[in-house]
Amino acid sequence: MHARRTRRQQGGFTLVEMAVVLVIIGVILGAVMIGRDVQRNAEYNRIKQKFVDQWVVAYNSYHQRYGAPVGDNQAAPQLMVNGARFTTGFSGGNMAGATEPALICSGTDPLPTATGFARQREGAQGADLRDMMRRAGITLPPGRGEGKEDRYAYLDTNGNPQEIRVCFGWNKPGSFHGSGNSMIITGLTPDLARALDQMIDGQADAANGAFRQYGIATRPTTAAGGATSAQAIGAEWGGNNTGSFTAGVTDDETFGTATDDDQVMTLVANYKMNQ
Repeated sequence: MHARRTRRQQGGFTLVEMAVVLVIIGVILGAVMIGRDVQRNAEYNRIKQKFVDQWVVAYNSYHQRYGAPVGDNQAAPQLMVNGARFTTGFSGGNMAGATEPALICSGTDPLPTATGFARQREGAQGADLRDMMRRAGITLPPGRGEGKEDRYAYLDTNGNPQEIRVCFGWNKPGSFHGSGNSMIITGLTPDLARALDQMIDGQADAANGAFRQYGIATRPTTAAGGATSAQAIGAEWGGNNTGSFTAGVTDDETFGTATDDDQVMTLVANYKMNQ
């Protein structure tokens, strides 16, 4: 009797016990994954509310106080961002062939390079975004701190640091990424770009609405007969989080070469201002 009790006490887990353990492990892993998604979505919401939206407010405040967009010539307003530097391409009232003025940005750092994005910052004296806003008495978003209000740091899906940067510019009529006065946002991972587009426009559409992918026209679709045309309504944002920072992946259906610890590729967004 004693020997039988000893053998029972020394026995392993039963199948039922093993199944319960596996279920518990699965629940824990699922909770961890859900928690990561919730945390990431919360960060995306913070980026929109605490950074992007606040720069929209700053832009609108400047326009309200001066009656002209950032960098415009108030004595002879062009009603366009950096209109004071707009000198070429206007003929017979048609601005489609205009040379777009340089972007109004903060600081002297060069803008990040990205597929389809070749705009340069305005380097003339007095054309600094931060200085313009401060002279107008406008409170800037906190951004990354004093002197870095135009930037926001966050972590991509691989846990690597990324930096958003905002500038303002004017796009000529017919631009697929949106014409008129816009906020140009660099440093967005594909996931973040889609999330912001969904929050701003109600749909993640890279070629339609106020929030679009910059350089969308460089990603043509092939029509019947082999002809190509610019991306139509419903276009996906280029790339995905499998593309590494240096991969240059622009097709949303192509898997990139990024490993789990690579810095994720980034895109440029064009956010059309309402004035």
